[in-house]
This record gives sequence, C-alpha cells and structure tokens, in this order.
Amino acid sequence: MDIQFLVERLEALVINARKLPMTSQVIIEQATILDLIDQLRVAIPEEVRQARRINQESDRVLAKAREEAEQIIAAAQEQAALLLQDQSILREAEVKAQEIIDRSQAKSDETMRGADQYAADVLVRLESDLVKTLSVIKKSLEVLEERTPRQTEG
Repeated sequence: MDIQFLVERLEALVINARKLPMTSQVIIEQATILDLIDQLRVAIPEEVRQARRINQESDRVLAKAREEAEQIIAAAQEQAALLLQDQSILREAEVKAQEIIDRSQAKSDETMRGADQYAADVLVRLESDLVKTLSVIKKSLEVLEERTPRQTEG
C-alpha cells in the first residue's frame, strides 16, 4: 500500500471521528486505528525498500556516468597527446626539410660559382688563344702584304 494513501485515511478517520462536547478531543474506534497502524507498519518498510532501490539505482547510474566521463576524458587526452605528437613530428619534418633546402641551395650556389669560375677561366684561355691566333693572323697578313707588292713590281 501507498503510505500517502494510508496517511490520508488516518487523517479522514480523525476528521470524521465523533467529537467530545466542549473539547477538541475525538473518539476513534480502536480496532480501525490499530488496523490502519498495522497497514502503515507494513507499507513503510516497502516504501523504504523502494527508496533504497531507487537510491542504489541512481548511485549505479551516477557511477556509470562518471566512469564513461572518465573514459571520454582519457580518450580525449590521448587524442590530444597524439595530435601534439603529430604536430611535433610535423614541425620536426618542416625543420629538416628547410635544412635540406638550405643545404641544396648552398650546394647549388657553390656549383654555380664553380661553373661561373670555370666558364670565366675557359673564356680567358679562349681569349688568350684568340689573341695569339689573331696576332698570328695579323703577322701572316703582314707577310702576305709584303709579298704582294713585290709580285706586282716584278
């Protein structure tokens, strides 16, 4: 039985009981009130058991919710750590890539300087060879010019 219902019946018994004249006292039938008290004794433990079950169930639900929340937090922290690690790996890769680019650029610059120096050396030798060749050509032309007037004279 519901305790609330039994309390309402008890209240109705008191309200509907016969009153003693000129007092606030009432006459209640003993058997009826004792029966109602027995019903309350039976109902109260059942209500308490239900309340305990509800309380235990809510504790179980709260514990499960806490456990799930802790698992979610742990997973989020793990994911955040992985993201930080990935970000760290990415930064490290970018640094290494920049180092490779810098070394390649330095080597390229050095190669270009070497190639420019080689080309300059070759051109200087070529110029020297051409100057010598031009000098030989001029001398040969001079020799030919010296011969040519003699042939027209003779």
